[in-house]
Amino acid sequence: MKTATPMESAARDIARRLRAAGHVAYFAGGCVRDLLRGEAPKDLDIATNATPEVVQKIFSRTYAVGAHFGVIVVLENEFQFEVATFRSDGAYLDGRRPVKVHFATAEEDATRRDFTINGMFFDPEKNEVIDFVGGRADLERKLIRAIGDPAQRFAEDRLRMLRAVRFATVLGFEIEPSTWDAVVAHAPSINEISAERIREELVRIFMSPHRVRGWDLLDASGLMRATLPEVEAMKGCEQPPQFHPEGDVFKHTRIMLELLPEEASLPLVLSVLFHDIGKPPTSSVDENGRIRFNGHDRIGAEMTEAVMQRLRFSRAEIDATVEAVRQHMVFKDVPNMRVAKLKRFMARPTFDDELELHRVDCESSHGMMDNYDFLKRKREEFANEPIIPPPLVRGDDLLALGLKPGPKIGEILEAVETRQLEGMLREREKALEWVKREYSLGEEEKKRPTSNVQRPTSN
Repeated sequence: MKTATPMESAARDIARRLRAAGHVAYFAGGCVRDLLRGEAPKDLDIATNATPEVVQKIFSRTYAVGAHFGVIVVLENEFQFEVATFRSDGAYLDGRRPVKVHFATAEEDATRRDFTINGMFFDPEKNEVIDFVGGRADLERKLIRAIGDPAQRFAEDRLRMLRAVRFATVLGFEIEPSTWDAVVAHAPSINEISAERIREELVRIFMSPHRVRGWDLLDASGLMRATLPEVEAMKGCEQPPQFHPEGDVFKHTRIMLELLPEEASLPLVLSVLFHDIGKPPTSSVDENGRIRFNGHDRIGAEMTEAVMQRLRFSRAEIDATVEAVRQHMVFKDVPNMRVAKLKRFMARPTFDDELELHRVDCESSHGMMDNYDFLKRKREEFANEPIIPPPLVRGDDLLALGLKPGPKIGEILEAVETRQLEGMLREREKALEWVKREYSLGEEEKKRPTSNVQRPTSN
């Protein structure tokens, strides 16, 4: 194990104070797995035989997040630690959490957990692992194995099926055969749990650098069909071979995931997943026998919004992903765009992710990178100044020229900006002169009384 981090030192101090009060205190769960792998845990959980009430008496800064499950949060320095009393669980009726719990021994606590690699304890005083479930051996074998009966573990909490895929994806482990069989058998029941919990696991899977392995496991297990039926529907959706020699839409999307860099934004990854979900419902064959997907970008954007709303993504995540799906076919037109339109297209906040989406879309299919290279050159060309510079003319200027509030103001401002972006207008005074001449403005201004005329005052 590596040298203790500040968080680990704080956790050790909490365990020491629990022991000083006469209680057992171990590090528990995933943090033990990470420590054994030589990685710094993202959080450290502590398991103890002290009851929640006793924990709150020992530590002055606490709050209860799950006291009825035996969980108290202890604040130590700038860190928060979950301190949980050893427990065994009662019946699970909702596929998520037990109806009630019973405080128990460390061994009983270990056997109620999900996977053997997450069921170990670590004694920070003796610096030794306490392993009742064979987790250390499975960690060395790189195996994800359910503790006890896999079907029972998944019936207790359906999310554990997605967690099995996530751990196998992120850690690069295999799923033990009987555990895998139980995932396959019970995959359709994943939707018994909340959309938010499903979303969080899917995000962790697809944000992993090993996201393609996650894709394959979701596909093979049936969890893809259950959670993302719109992606499953891409299987067998054939594409024109001259543009897509790689195969159907499902294969095309998988290859795109392979081509993404390890670090990619969530909207980019999701836009790869969803950019072609509009193809199955729009697929047709024209009179010449050519496969068409007319309007699949528009339909795909609508479907993407529906999928992401169903999974309770944030509005910002939905908007960025939907924009990328809606715009992904526009990239074929960029060489023919006027400069102003091109600059506006490239100035959008989602453009960088969309350009990367375009790259992997082309590389995974026909391999024609002309438009991508064109946009890279244009980005360098436009890099010396703001792609959308400060406006030469503003709304107040038009009002001062006698224009009344209304849509005409926006029309004129856009016309000025277009000429500014194309280099035809560079100075404010010339821009104002152009507006006056083009729209016959400013005549009323000459007829107005000067500001130094004295107005009568009332007595």
